[in-house]
Order: sequence, then C-alpha cells, then structure tokens
Amino acid sequence: MQKLIGFMLVAVLGGACGDGDDIDSNEEARRAYFGLDGSIEKSLQLGFAGFNAASSANIEPQMMAGDDASMLTISGQVDQGSSDNKGMRLRVGMVDYNDGDVLIEQEGKDDVLVNITYDTNTDVAMQPFLDLKLSNIPTGTFTGTLTGSYTMDGGLDGTAELNLTFTGKLMSNGAGGTTRVPLMTTVTGTAKSGDGTYEVNLTL
Repeated sequence: MQKLIGFMLVAVLGGACGDGDDIDSNEEARRAYFGLDGSIEKSLQLGFAGFNAASSANIEPQMMAGDDASMLTISGQVDQGSSDNKGMRLRVGMVDYNDGDVLIEQEGKDDVLVNITYDTNTDVAMQPFLDLKLSNIPTGTFTGTLTGSYTMDGGLDGTAELNLTFTGKLMSNGAGGTTRVPLMTTVTGTAKSGDGTYEVNLTL
C-alpha cells in the first residue's frame, strides 16, 4: 500500500551523510520513522483490543498483518479490578514486518519511495515497550510512551530507536470497553537512526 507522507514535520538540523543515495542522517531517521508510522497506530489499536478482552492480568497476544508482509504482535499485562483508572504494560513484536511502499515528499527534490522491513528482539522482555495509563474510563483520557529499538532492512539498514509520548481522549467502544477517540491522540518525541534524529509531532 502506498502512503503519502507530507512534509508536515521538520527534522532537526545537522548530521552526517547517510547511505548510498547521499541522504543525510536526519533524513534517514525521518524515513525510518515513517516506515513505522502505520504500525504505531496498529499497536495502540491492538493494545486496547487486548485490554477490553482481558480476563486476567496477562492478555492474549493480539496480532495484525503488516500492509505488505508479516505480523505485528502485542503482548503483555493490563490492570484488573473495579477502578476506572488502569494501566497497560505491553510489548511490540515484529518478524520481517513490512507496511509496503511509503512515498516520502522531499522539499526541493524528487519524491522517493522507501520500503523498509522491521524486526524486534526475539526476547519479549527486550522488545519495544508500550506503556499506557487510562484515566476515568471509558470516556476519560490516556497517556503513554513507546520506547525501544527496531532493526531495519531493505530501504534502510540499521536500527531505529523510538522514544514517543502519547496523550489522547477515550470513548466507549459500545460493548462495555474503552478505546481511543480517532484523530485526538497527539504523538510527540524522537526517532533516531545512526547519528540522525527526527522530531515527531503529529496526530493520530
């Protein structure tokens, strides 16, 4: 699936040269992030699905296919009990995960397609950590973080390091559970690849 990624966000200045197409390291970090962008929204969706379906602290692994190849798996623990404030402590697993071609717009240059395959550590305890805190469920707010490393192959080789923060609103899912309100989740933070850094600031 082809995605149009606008030049809405600006990478921080500086950085050394990148791989073979002479992109700088901050541009590499930007591309590394947008190759993962779709998986971040899927990770949140699967986390809430696991939370709503949970009958114990450990959720059943929740899986969703990449747009082009393989699967994204969310596992971990969620709070139980009667409180309307709860938490989720989740891990993000990928093996040869790929969301297909991503069209990157470049200011003053021709647009480029990137196609990146991602893997996470096979040790679940070392996989990217998605930590969410829900307040006044089912219709309150949530905050959270996503931190961890993703190994890249294909359009980019190396490692992408995410350090993201989420803030958003909750709504009832209509079946006794809760989920996030679409287009009301703010994502900020950084994506790093090599010497490059991309400043993330968007809405899901």
